[in-house]
Amino acid sequence: MHKAVFLDRDGVVNKDHAYVHKIADFEFIDGVFSACQAFSKAGYKIVVVTNQSGIGRGYYNEAQFHALSEWMCAQFKAHGVDIAGVYFCPHHPEKAQGPYKVECDCRKPEPGMLLQAIAEHDLDPAQSVMIGDKVSDIKAARAAGVKTAILVESGQSFSQEQQQLADKVCASLAEVPAALCLSE
Repeated sequence: MHKAVFLDRDGVVNKDHAYVHKIADFEFIDGVFSACQAFSKAGYKIVVVTNQSGIGRGYYNEAQFHALSEWMCAQFKAHGVDIAGVYFCPHHPEKAQGPYKVECDCRKPEPGMLLQAIAEHDLDPAQSVMIGDKVSDIKAARAAGVKTAILVESGQSFSQEQQQLADKVCASLAEVPAALCLSE
């Protein structure tokens, strides 16, 4: 089994400009590539797990999401980082349309995306890390049995109660390798 770093996308990998679905609007957060290089060097597979209710709300479609994901993965590849998989949830229980308006097991804080990645990539949650910018990311990690859950602030602040749900709180993804004592 392999260890993995699960990354939320918006607010962790890229700046969260609300429903980002165009390459022109995708802005990598400083230090993302060097952090992911350190994770890869330490033997972690990297998996992106992202709620994308903008699909269900009709703001963009799955083809647009996949095109952006392919471009994003190519940017990582150009920096020597392989993304093992990108998992997404297009659903929302109240604000989506048609078949996307459902209660599902994949929308974080539910663990469905993480569990799917664990099964498909032979990942060991007991050796893995989830990094997110919302409490729902931490709850999904806990529900999936992921050992370490890290909140990144990405310019926002969390209450003491929210911070206590995570194992660590870092300013951004760039700080996580040092917080995990990984050599870069």
